[in-house]
Amino acid sequence: MRIKLYDIAHSRAGDKGNTLTLSLIPYSADDYPLLCDRVTADAVSRHLQYIVAGEITRYELPNLPALQFVCQQALTGGVTTSLTMDTHGKSLSYALLEMWVDTEVNG
Repeated sequence: MRIKLYDIAHSRAGDKGNTLTLSLIPYSADDYPLLCDRVTADAVSRHLQYIVAGEITRYELPNLPALQFVCQQALTGGVTTSLTMDTHGKSLSYALLEMWVDTEVNG
């Protein structure tokens, strides 16, 4: 079965210059292993390919449980130089939650 991330998780966004951070937190800790398995840095990079121009690094925070993605070159220059409507990238947390993931093990 395929689901969107917003069905099992929520997200928060932060910014520093042209770098965006996206946290992905499952509603249930039982879904954390699924997120670790399916929501890789490469998968997020493909999903946000038209938004994030630089590298995406994933950090696992198992004691929370949560994932954090640090996205380089994601805010068209940052708050003080960007001409975009969302200079802080807050709406990009929802863009991440629009990502599809498979919940079944591929056999």
